[in-house]
Amino acid sequence: MTNPSPKTTTPTSDSPTQGGCPFGHGGESTGGASATSASTSANATQWHDAQLDFSKSMSYGDYLSLDPILNAQHPRSTDHNEMLFIIQHQTSELWMKLALYELQAARTAVHNDELPPAFKMLARVSRILEQLVQAWSVLATMTPSEYSSMRPSLGSSSGFQSYQYRILEFMLGNKNAAMLAPHSHRPDLYQQVEAALNAPSFYDEVVRLLARRDFAIAPERLERDWTKPTPHDTTVEAAWLEVYRNPSQHWELYEMAEELVDLEDAFRQWRFRHVTTVERIIGFKQGTGGTNGAPYLRKMLDVVLFPELWHVRTLL
Repeated sequence: MTNPSPKTTTPTSDSPTQGGCPFGHGGESTGGASATSASTSANATQWHDAQLDFSKSMSYGDYLSLDPILNAQHPRSTDHNEMLFIIQHQTSELWMKLALYELQAARTAVHNDELPPAFKMLARVSRILEQLVQAWSVLATMTPSEYSSMRPSLGSSSGFQSYQYRILEFMLGNKNAAMLAPHSHRPDLYQQVEAALNAPSFYDEVVRLLARRDFAIAPERLERDWTKPTPHDTTVEAAWLEVYRNPSQHWELYEMAEELVDLEDAFRQWRFRHVTTVERIIGFKQGTGGTNGAPYLRKMLDVVLFPELWHVRTLL
């Protein structure tokens, strides 16, 4: 009596390749050199059913315009560390662009009494600021001697000349007409910064919201000089005090208040990491833009964006 021949099966598209995982990784091909050659040829045009030919369609790099972005770094020295300095600040500018995009949309939403979308946008801005905070940790890997080697290549350029940062500060209420001057050589940028100076800040729109919700806000606070820093106003503080004492009755305003505190908290952390990174790298040297460096940045730590929201905590 002879033993039956081993049962053979023909692999299907749903069965794993011999010796491999169910997803087709690590399978052993059969058929010798010719099969290997065929497999290699197939792999040149196919990989897990992904599209590999982008000669007639948009690729990842095309969509993101990676060529101009990745070729926008132009070190002015031969120092190895200058690339870090450039990319650190370029990526920060990209994050600020997104923060402004979200903050402007959130201000419009508040103006239109559409608060839930505004909450989502404000939360996103706070998370963007967290990314900016963490970015200082990368720059902090640069030592004083490394920075000193590349610093001459910076000339008089300085972060306080960032027009996006200035617009961001103006939108958050820290207005200062003198800070238009660094952009006077670029009429296109000057116009954008000036527009932010003359417009109500995000917090100004929130104060108007309080008035629309029947809180007794002083008329002079509702139509003030928008080019001035945010003032502390007793009628605004009284409104927030009522909101915090009765959150269930004013839930949307209560949530708005906490979103704003979260936002300013993140903004303060960004400023703090900035000054500590500067102190770590250059100590108390003068800044490249002519400021007195770290002492100037430390002074900025005392700026309060939403004064009533912080003071009301003492009254509760």
